Amino acid sequence: MPDHPPPPARSPRPPRTLNLCAPVEGWIEAAPATGDGQDANLRRFSMVAYTGGPMVLAGWPHPVVVDLAGLQVAGGGLKSRPILKDHNRSLIVGHTDSVKVEGSQLLVSGVISGAGPVAREIVESSRNGFPWQASLGAVAGQMEYVPRGRKAAANGREFEGPVLIARKSTLGEVSFVALGADDNTSAAVAAGAAHRVKEDDMTFEQWLEAKGFDPASLTDTQKTNLQALFEADVPAAGGTDADPDGSGGAGENTDVIARIRAETVAETRRIAEVRRICAAGGGRHAEIEARAIAEGWDADRTELAVLRADRPTIAAGGIRRDTDTAQSGRALEAALCLTAGLPEKQVGQWYDERTMNAALASDLRGAGLHSLLYEVIRAGGEHVRPGRVDNDTIRAAFSAERRLIQAAGGFSTISLSGILSNVANKTMLAAYTAVESVVGFFCAETDVNDFKEVTRYRLTGNGVFEKVGPDGELKHAGLSEQAYTNKVETYGRMIVLNRQMMINDDLGAFLQIPRIIGRMSALKREEAVFELLLANPANFFGVGNKNFFSGADTALSIDALTKGEQMFLDQTDTDGKPILLAPSVLLVPSSLKVAAQVLMTETRINETTTTDKGKPAVNPHAGKWKPVASPYLNSQGLTGGSAKAWYLFANPADVAAIEIAYLRGKRTPTIESGDTDFNTLGMQWRGYFDFGVAMQDFRAAVKSKGEV
Repeated sequence: MPDHPPPPARSPRPPRTLNLCAPVEGWIEAAPATGDGQDANLRRFSMVAYTGGPMVLAGWPHPVVVDLAGLQVAGGGLKSRPILKDHNRSLIVGHTDSVKVEGSQLLVSGVISGAGPVAREIVESSRNGFPWQASLGAVAGQMEYVPRGRKAAANGREFEGPVLIARKSTLGEVSFVALGADDNTSAAVAAGAAHRVKEDDMTFEQWLEAKGFDPASLTDTQKTNLQALFEADVPAAGGTDADPDGSGGAGENTDVIARIRAETVAETRRIAEVRRICAAGGGRHAEIEARAIAEGWDADRTELAVLRADRPTIAAGGIRRDTDTAQSGRALEAALCLTAGLPEKQVGQWYDERTMNAALASDLRGAGLHSLLYEVIRAGGEHVRPGRVDNDTIRAAFSAERRLIQAAGGFSTISLSGILSNVANKTMLAAYTAVESVVGFFCAETDVNDFKEVTRYRLTGNGVFEKVGPDGELKHAGLSEQAYTNKVETYGRMIVLNRQMMINDDLGAFLQIPRIIGRMSALKREEAVFELLLANPANFFGVGNKNFFSGADTALSIDALTKGEQMFLDQTDTDGKPILLAPSVLLVPSSLKVAAQVLMTETRINETTTTDKGKPAVNPHAGKWKPVASPYLNSQGLTGGSAKAWYLFANPADVAAIEIAYLRGKRTPTIESGDTDFNTLGMQWRGYFDFGVAMQDFRAAVKSKGEV
């Protein structure tokens, strides 16, 4: 059976990586100084990086040939590229100073110019005999597919298909790897002209200097780690009577050395990230950078420090809390959000710079329920001395709030209920959005004005364009009886801030309920959609609707997807005319998540036949649809669940199989304040979510039973 090139993708694919592995010709001694500032002690290398033939590379369905006539070097020249370790940009070994093509060969030479521990590791381990391999990282640009039975020329040779020829590619870097794609590759670092210093006579300070470290610039933690490495390294420099082979008990120290190296890599990455964050300030954050490196700050803490430093200050005496009542209310609200544990980045999106300055000031940092009670009492014109909160303090705050609301004509910016409602809403919203929902990928979302049942109409032949007669009269489009209904329902729960929470200043206990409401609201919406889908009302998925198939050949596979897609494309309107609707989403239970991802990404699949033999096949469905998985489909708690059934859905923005309706555009839960009983010394809120779910057009989905 002749090979055929893969079908064109629906959208452009990103460039794919080519990792070219080739044998190193050898390492040469350091040449004399050239006068251009290059250190004469730097070790050099040269290699034949590629000989122009086909290579078998991971992730490519056929052998790959790189056409050297179309090879370019990133950066625009054929000279200097970085030398890395394991293709990791943060692990610098050195650089090339010559990359050239001669005939059908790619020749590369360069120097080990890295000054860090990675470069030293390459040199030292190679000196000890470790067989490093070389790997060249390139990016494929223009690819030519040569099918079986045809030939194509490149690099002065002719290649017979099936083969892929990279007509245009870009060389990025050269890497040392412990094990490359070609086991025949090798690399060895020359010892250089200088003899090895006997390290077992060194002091710790001399050893540090020999390794390129400045003892005065090291922290205590770094010195401790390096001391352990020194103790493990020094005995290995030469044999002793107790250790004639010079191993120095290396076997016992292997774990220690591996741990220290891992910690060194992590520390290097941390420092690089700190410097990157601080560099954005154009040199303004040098002090933050120094402190962050010295005290071991991570990237998040460094970024927060930079954000705070960049906030504008008030010239009259630093950052202070604004005395304007409205501004004070917003600042207190923002401070409570921060105390509740909401990230400063997220809170900063809800409030302006001036408000955040005040919220981060010393007198509001860590503000809690007591702070709010005191502020309300002060705003009401009464004096209060911060201290122990009791029943009198709580009553005074309630009384002050009533006076403020009455004086302001029904609204006050300094309000117990108002501020706590806003904080509760934001806490709930953060929890709601944190849930990884999938229903938005295959459900349409719409808005209704009330709780009455609403009617929608399906796509029918009565709505298509018709030819206009000579008189120019346009006929009216009619609506058929193919309709569906939806109705919004309310889901909710009460929240109470009781006397005990106020006295204990327990903002966290109060906000735990809105967090639960936010998360449970998202889960309730998710559950309602899948409950309806699995219930299959009115035989929505059925043979009569031509959107359901079952049998032994319906398990998730290339053939089953082909059959499901065909059913989808063959759907018609009431007049039997095609509606040109295509699938967009592949919905599977969590048990099939990996299988779906493989089918949507891999161009070749090795499936198993009924005789338990491999059946390699080109996968025509790679990249077609978005794979979405949900545990609700195979949940034991929902009727109709299956670990094998799967679905195809159309883009809900075109035609939707399921619709979620919300009341008046409110697509997230709401929290409102309410009155408590007369004998209750506290406050209460109600949290609720108004939405409804309904099946819509059966032609916008196909279900496979996935089993007999």
